Amino acid sequence: MRIGLLGGSFNPPHNGHVHISELALARLKLHQVWWLATPGNPLKDHAGLPRLAERLALCRKLTRHPRIRFTGLEAAFNVRYTADTVDILTRRRPAARFVWLMGADNLADFHRWERWRDIAATVPIAVIDRPGSTLAFHSAKAAHALARFRLDEADAAVLAGREPPAWTFIHGARSALSSTALRGG
Repeated sequence: MRIGLLGGSFNPPHNGHVHISELALARLKLHQVWWLATPGNPLKDHAGLPRLAERLALCRKLTRHPRIRFTGLEAAFNVRYTADTVDILTRRRPAARFVWLMGADNLADFHRWERWRDIAATVPIAVIDRPGSTLAFHSAKAAHALARFRLDEADAAVLAGREPPAWTFIHGARSALSSTALRGG
């Protein structure tokens, strides 16, 4: 089973999240994408963040795609960092091939994530192009640090089967939707 993991606040969830998920399902040949709604991003202000249950309900209302799942695993595991989440998932589901999914806008700050190198060493990463962030794989600190592990986009379908560290940058139709913009902040 090849599973994409898309983490975020999903405040609010929007069609850009669906777009990234569908693109990843197709280009990475994934069986499922799991939306991991965080109890609170450690790099963001949590003021005004709706309850996790409310955000998950909005995710379910947004799409009924049969291969997209919605979960609050981080709250259930009582963790706040992605590194802990991927560590737990890979230990609990050793037969699954997980791929971390992120928008290119997140790649620019990936080096600020707690134990980001552990994430890269635990699961392959697919970076999905976003408006204004296309050149992130040329300029991001993490992209430079992981440059030798970058898989050509033409080989994206084999990413889930690669031993980490491994990553690719996926171009395609881009969505300008943003939860920050939708909240008006």
